[in-house]
Amino acid sequence: MRYFMHFSYLGKHYHGWQRQPAALTVQEAMEERLKLLLGGEVALVAAGRTDTGVHAREMVAHFDWEAPLGGDFPERYNAFLPEDIVVRGICPVLPEAHARFSALSRTYEYHLIQQRDPFALDTACFVRQPLDFGRMNTAAAYLMEFSDFKAFSRSQTDVKTYLCKITRAAWEPRGGAWVFTITADRFLRNMVRAVVGTLLEVGKGRIAPEGIKEIISSRDRSRAGVSVPAKGLYLTEIIYPEGIYLTDGER
Repeated sequence: MRYFMHFSYLGKHYHGWQRQPAALTVQEAMEERLKLLLGGEVALVAAGRTDTGVHAREMVAHFDWEAPLGGDFPERYNAFLPEDIVVRGICPVLPEAHARFSALSRTYEYHLIQQRDPFALDTACFVRQPLDFGRMNTAAAYLMEFSDFKAFSRSQTDVKTYLCKITRAAWEPRGGAWVFTITADRFLRNMVRAVVGTLLEVGKGRIAPEGIKEIISSRDRSRAGVSVPAKGLYLTEIIYPEGIYLTDGER
């Protein structure tokens, strides 16, 4: 039986999702405890890779296990997990369902504050300089006119294509912070943090809103802004076709 697991984590103490030698990752923490709980090796295949320090309000991973798990399995699993990782639900899916390749879209948020907040030290980026969010939203809207985002991709990557379809990109005030929300069918490594860094340059008046079109067209990472800190970035939603779920189980 194949299952989709929906879970959240605070990325502060982890070197991203994917296992790495000599570094604690979310995947390692979850797989090792799943092994203890089930008494056998289990491989988790996630919807994507988050970088060191990036958070996930909603991440999805699939795994295969033949025996029934029981309705209380998420609760029992959470008892084994560190406090900064929480399983929200587990649901059986079609055998061919894939946490990464079956996803229709992914949404990220970037949280930015302009006044110091000791309670946001690890969860938001502080920017002291005044920012023009109107200009930043004008520039963000241009993102949806393009499909090749090599200019915002990490330079050394093994992807075969830089094509992404962005369907939402906008800043909004929320609870004393400014939040940038971006939705696309897929994202490149470091893409969202590079996009936000470039939009900050627009907000500071260093780049005209229309200038982002030239940056994208150049396909040159050196022309875009620097990547913003990971601590302000959250994976918040992953959408799948409804038909892949075998029940309406907790998710």
